[in-house]
Amino acid sequence: MSQQNDLGFTHSSADRDVEAGGNIATQVSNSDNSNAVTGYFKQSRLGALLSYLLGSIFTDNFTLVFVVTILLLSFDFWTVKNISGRLLVGLRWWNEIQPDGTNKWVFESASPSRINNAADTRLFWWTLYGTPVLWALFAFSCIMTLKFSWLIIVAIALALNLANVYGYTQCDKDAKSKWAQNMATRTALGSLGSTATGMVGKVFTGGINRMFSSR
Repeated sequence: MSQQNDLGFTHSSADRDVEAGGNIATQVSNSDNSNAVTGYFKQSRLGALLSYLLGSIFTDNFTLVFVVTILLLSFDFWTVKNISGRLLVGLRWWNEIQPDGTNKWVFESASPSRINNAADTRLFWWTLYGTPVLWALFAFSCIMTLKFSWLIIVAIALALNLANVYGYTQCDKDAKSKWAQNMATRTALGSLGSTATGMVGKVFTGGINRMFSSR
């Protein structure tokens, strides 16, 4: 049974695909909107990092820095998961709680016909994978300097960022699988069309030859 959410995406319980061209293209209809999403993505990634790095310079209140950084991390996680990935690269993921209490990961990818902006794609993937590397370096620094209270912030940051890395990596695999299936379908249809055209041509030519030979 199909369902339609408030963003205009149509889902079915068996197969949920992000619509390409239609709803996504409507929401990002021009370069200004695309640039706005890109800038929004950059800011959400930088916020928590700057709060962590510069917070202790402006205040000695670790609790304040902790709360602000965690809030920014949560905002960044939600933004990347629900907005940036969908608009920049046509991917989205989420986790559903099943009736039996188990978790189910759901991965969406746009139609193979969607064409992503190359600059947006590079920005998204480089930032997605690069951010956890930075937090891992911060974790190493905290361990070496014995700042275990700061290590808590870093651990939360790594957990949230790695969740997005895993989710979007699986989405990308789904997208590549759909692309391969789409190409295989097109090739099969092309071969079938060529075969059918050849057969019709042969029948037509044979009919013409018989008609003239009978005379």
